[in-house]
Amino acid sequence: MDNPNCNTEHRKFQHLTPEERHEIEVRFNKDKWTIYQIAKQLCRPFNTIKYEINRGLVLLYHGTVQRYSAKKAEQVYLEHRSHCRKQYKRLATSSFIQYVEDHFKDGWSLDACVGRAEIEGLFPRDQMVCTKTLYNYVDAGLLGIKNIDLPNKLSRKTKPARIRQNKRVLGDSISERPEEAETRQEFGHWEIDTVRGVKKETEPAVLTLVERKSRYSIWLKIMSATAASVQEGMHQILTHFGERAQQVFKTITGDNGSEFAELFRLTGEGIGIYFTHPYSSWEKGTNERHNGLLRRFIPKGKPISGYTTEDIQLIGDWANNLPRRILGYKTPEEVFERALDQIYSL
Repeated sequence: MDNPNCNTEHRKFQHLTPEERHEIEVRFNKDKWTIYQIAKQLCRPFNTIKYEINRGLVLLYHGTVQRYSAKKAEQVYLEHRSHCRKQYKRLATSSFIQYVEDHFKDGWSLDACVGRAEIEGLFPRDQMVCTKTLYNYVDAGLLGIKNIDLPNKLSRKTKPARIRQNKRVLGDSISERPEEAETRQEFGHWEIDTVRGVKKETEPAVLTLVERKSRYSIWLKIMSATAASVQEGMHQILTHFGERAQQVFKTITGDNGSEFAELFRLTGEGIGIYFTHPYSSWEKGTNERHNGLLRRFIPKGKPISGYTTEDIQLIGDWANNLPRRILGYKTPEEVFERALDQIYSL
């Protein structure tokens, strides 16, 4: 009874059709075919036919005879399908959701909320949802957080990249930087940049440094985005670490902006100074990413003169206490302090 129109592969993830149920009824009730024969005829797995027949069995003649009913099987199928939908754990995770919403107000990412709650054991695992589910809840409107509240989700670069030439090179190239700085396996390798509010020579700026391994950031308000102000700010930071400054700052990588024209002078203090390739800000992407955190509070076009030194430090403290997935949901502050403890204990 081979079926010439059947191939050797079973169809997977396809539900039985009403026509197939009708054929099962004829073959099983009238022709007395076995389940195996019906499965071969329809090119379906054996278990698919077995479960289908069990769902559609009816009792006739006062319960003495069993027959398969395609009509009943179709009714059972449609009833099961009416209950088949994605199940949300929203109600069962209300405490965790409240924890997420509270920390999101403090600037935490959704992933940071999930990771920190896990490593601290704040909730049983069955009362939490994963990061992807949280974003699905945002899309579905199940959280008090909207897509417009997510700082990076709606920002996309649409302008094509432009190739520029004749850019100044201030010193040693980033390609000459030690491998330890590239791999982030060693503490003490930094990236430097400046953030400006408005483009005026007399307008204050923020000097930003980020340590590549710990992601710890230092943000310092300086008089202006000039080479002299950058040098003054760097000496102020290095003085804070005293005699161990050379161990805390092993290398510093900046771009070829004019404000870093005097940065090479720090090599006399035993610090390696390197510069990215022209128009390649992505080569110091860690710093650029942290500048984005600062921009949440100081958007472009807003004068930095309206912020005090203490304001900038408070923003830096907030950024350094954000749990990071890449740090095992520890904070940059925790990783940085551990590294300093090792340096100062020597």
